[in-house]
Amino acid sequence: MTESFVETVYKDNRPGFFDVVRAYLEVTKPISVLLLVFTAVATMVVAIAFNGPMATRDIAIAIAAVTLACAGSNAVSCYVDRDLDATMERTQKRPIPQGRISPPIRALYWGMLLFIASLALALLLNPISFVWLCGGMLGYVGVYSLWLKRKSSWNIILGGFSGGLPALFGWSAATGTVSWLPLAIAALVVLWIPNHIWSLAIYYHDDYAKVKVPMLPITCETKRALHCLLSTVVLMVICSVLIYFLGSWGMVYLVTAIITGITVLLVSIWVYLRPTRKNAWVLFKFSSPYLFFLFLGMMIDVLAR
Repeated sequence: MTESFVETVYKDNRPGFFDVVRAYLEVTKPISVLLLVFTAVATMVVAIAFNGPMATRDIAIAIAAVTLACAGSNAVSCYVDRDLDATMERTQKRPIPQGRISPPIRALYWGMLLFIASLALALLLNPISFVWLCGGMLGYVGVYSLWLKRKSSWNIILGGFSGGLPALFGWSAATGTVSWLPLAIAALVVLWIPNHIWSLAIYYHDDYAKVKVPMLPITCETKRALHCLLSTVVLMVICSVLIYFLGSWGMVYLVTAIITGITVLLVSIWVYLRPTRKNAWVLFKFSSPYLFFLFLGMMIDVLAR
C-alpha cells in the first residue's frame, strides 16, 4: 500500500537525531551555563589554593553537578516562559516556540531530570553544596520566573540572588564551609546581573513592553533606569576590590579588578550620558567578558603563586 502524501511529508521533515540533540541542548542555554559554571570553577580553584587540595574525583563531581544544575534550571525556566518566548522577537527561535521540542512538557521533564541528577551528585560532596544547588533552582525558577518576572520591576534584583550560588557552590564543594570571601564573590555576581539584564532590556524595550514584563527600563524612563544600573555597577566594582582585602591575593587579581572595573565604569557612564539602544547593546555585550576576565584573574592569581 502506498503511503499517503501527509505521511511522506512528515517523514521528509521529521527531525534527525542530531537536530533533537541540538534542541535539547539549546533549551539549557549553554552560553549562560558556561559563564555560571566558570564562576563556580574559578571559586573552587581559589578555595583549593587557600585551603588545601581537593580529590580529583570530587572536582569532577562538582563540575558535573553545577553544570547539570544550571542547565536544568534553564530548561525549566524555558518551559515556564514558553508563552513569552513565542511572542518576543528575541526568543522566537528557541526550541519550544519553534516546535523543535514538542510537546513543551518534555522540556520540563528534561530540565527536572538534569536537576535531580545534579542534586544526587551534590550529595556525594557535602550538605552545604546540596543546599546551594537547591537554592539556585528555587531562586531562578521559583522567585524569578514563576513569581516576580511578570509582576515586579524588582524581579531581577531578588531573582538575581540565584546567580551568585554557583560561586558559593564552588567554594563549599572544595571546603565544605562558607566564609566572607565566597560570600563577597557571590555578591559580585549578584550585583553584575542588573547591569547585564537591564542593558539588554533597554535594547529590547519594545519586545519586553509587548509582553508586559516589568523590567525596570520598561516601568520607568530610561534615564532613571540607567541611574539605577550605574549604581549597581559602582557597587559591583567596589565589591571586586573588597574581595582583594578578604583573601590572600597577589597583584594579578588586584590589577585585573582595577582595569576591568575602570573599563566597565567608563562604558556605563558613557551609556548613561548617551542613552541609546545601540549604546545599551554595547554595554550588554561587554558585561559577560567583564565577569569572565575578573574570574579568570582570580584563577591566574592563585595558580601563578
